[in-house]
Amino acid sequence: MDRKVTKKAADTVRILSAEAIQKAKSGHPGTPMGCADYAFTLWSKYLRHNPKNPKWLGRDRFVLSAGHGSMLVYSLLHLFEYGLSMEELKSFRQWGSLTPGHPEYNHTPGVDITTGPLASGLGSAVGMAIAAKYFAAKTGLDKAGLDDNKIYVICGDGCMMEGNSSEAGSLAGHLKLDNIVAFYDDNEISIEGSTELAFSEEVAARFASFNWRIIHVADANDLDQVDNALAQAQNSDGRPTLIVGKTKIGFGSPNKQGKSSAHGEPLGEDEVNATKQNLGWTEEPFTVPAEVKAALAERVAELENEAAQWDKKFQTFLEEDKERAAYISKLINRTVPEDILEQLLAVAPVDKPIATRASGGAILQKAAELVPALLGGAADLAPSTKSDIKGEKSFSAECLDGRNIHFGVRELGMGMCGNGMALYETCIPYTSTFAVFSDYMKPAMRLAAIQKLHEIYIFTHDSFYVGEDGPTHEPIEQLTMMRTIPDFTVIRPAEAHEAAHAWAAALKADGPVALMLTRQDLKPFSKELAANIDVEKGAYVLDSDEQYEITLIATGSEVNLALEAAEVIRNSAVGVRVVSMPSMDLFLKQSKEYQDSVLDPACKARVSIEAGTTFGWHRFVGDEGLAIGLDHFGASAPYSKLAEEFGFTVEGVIEKIQNHFMRGACGGCNCGGSCSC
Repeated sequence: MDRKVTKKAADTVRILSAEAIQKAKSGHPGTPMGCADYAFTLWSKYLRHNPKNPKWLGRDRFVLSAGHGSMLVYSLLHLFEYGLSMEELKSFRQWGSLTPGHPEYNHTPGVDITTGPLASGLGSAVGMAIAAKYFAAKTGLDKAGLDDNKIYVICGDGCMMEGNSSEAGSLAGHLKLDNIVAFYDDNEISIEGSTELAFSEEVAARFASFNWRIIHVADANDLDQVDNALAQAQNSDGRPTLIVGKTKIGFGSPNKQGKSSAHGEPLGEDEVNATKQNLGWTEEPFTVPAEVKAALAERVAELENEAAQWDKKFQTFLEEDKERAAYISKLINRTVPEDILEQLLAVAPVDKPIATRASGGAILQKAAELVPALLGGAADLAPSTKSDIKGEKSFSAECLDGRNIHFGVRELGMGMCGNGMALYETCIPYTSTFAVFSDYMKPAMRLAAIQKLHEIYIFTHDSFYVGEDGPTHEPIEQLTMMRTIPDFTVIRPAEAHEAAHAWAAALKADGPVALMLTRQDLKPFSKELAANIDVEKGAYVLDSDEQYEITLIATGSEVNLALEAAEVIRNSAVGVRVVSMPSMDLFLKQSKEYQDSVLDPACKARVSIEAGTTFGWHRFVGDEGLAIGLDHFGASAPYSKLAEEFGFTVEGVIEKIQNHFMRGACGGCNCGGSCSC
């Protein structure tokens, strides 16, 4: 492309961004204006993409980690004919538009990831790079010359300040993920002013210590310097690449360039006009110059042809080996067998008491055999969380087809990597750690839910039954935290049968699922009780007298406790229903009729039992019911002693029920007249 036209096109990105933000009276013009030269050079000359097929398998991925600069990507999507109309640019940040304040995956064609929280994009890019390397090595694409796609990232000073940049950068360098090319928009400006206020480290030195190749660009608003850097980045030296580009935030704005006032607010009408004059811009508002439009139409046609050539080569590759083609199809479609539940139940260890982390680990082995797309690992805890796939190799720089991934003690980085792996759309990733450390993963879990990513979280050591490690390691509020995330499913199975059901539900889900598993052994259900299990509905009647006056609702390790307490209550000639509720989320999605069939509205005497905070349980037990839980932190002692002290024994549960419902020797109670006391 002619250099004058390229410069005009980069200025088009600047002007469209400034105009859209000004019209919205909201947004961040500094990043798109400062990064326009780099981004346009990348998209027009180096990025492999197909505007006519935004989901093209052979494409590079573009990650705007500095997601507040979203008008950068929207302007590019418009220029490269992704179907994002000028009217959509004019509707920036407005209700129902395809141009929200931060890029959103599966909302705007051409957007590969939802970004916003700084460094989340960089963290997810590492996961994309892992998935790309694994997919190519596992399928043979690497040997066929079909694996040379890259993950391009734009990140800013805020991304580099966030700790996740270190977690992700360290892992990427260790794994030698040379398919990552990150651009650091080093403009030295943050919202409060100069980065000197809070940030003085040498970012390049930090990433060099992570084993990244560093390319410096003294002036990243100079097209030739940017072009030279990107050309150098195309040739791998066996490491991920960080291009450190010195830019001017708000480049082109005569009065706000290089100032924090260009960061998070519109330039102002007068400054937009002054910017146009400064850049020699004579077009009408929201106009793409004719020469830019013509050059890009030509480039789009070239990109479409390049994609067609790749597809032709890929199709030949598939036809050469039908068995390999079938395997690739299972990865791309993330195929799960129809009879997955039956096959997982067949291997569930139900002959003796066993912790659900252990039964879950046994079930994982069969799941991995049945679902080739399933892969993942833990934050240095696989021996404890039982999350290794036995017989499979470890993923490393020397073994890119390894199915077990070692994320190291980097929970947030692991969570973001899991998101990126799911976003690459050729695998179902799982990540694993102790339940209490889900706190470190919350931002990643929330983004997974927003993007509706199919990934699985294996959280073990799910209650105070962790015991001797004490309150720092005993989750109390984490279950509730996860349950409050919209579109995020939490399943806490009661024993091995339910663990198989939980894994089947997780593999068939259309969004993120957390499996909450125990450290301590749990008694398996009898064959008769196991026949009642219905995890997919979230809650079900596990055991019930025909006439009952009280309902016990429990999850996970407390279901057996509820069954034992029910027998004691029955000895007092009181009928009992026991409900297992492995997933509040799934239960609340059921019809009102089904919910009422499990929790009969006529029975006001309801008791929930869960080894965690009682917050949220009155939604199910009602105003007159009793929520048995733990509304304080745990302690360090053997778990059997903690159960006794915290009242999680049959005697303790019965005592709490009696104290709550009984009102003295007369035998009256608080159940609303539904029991026979």
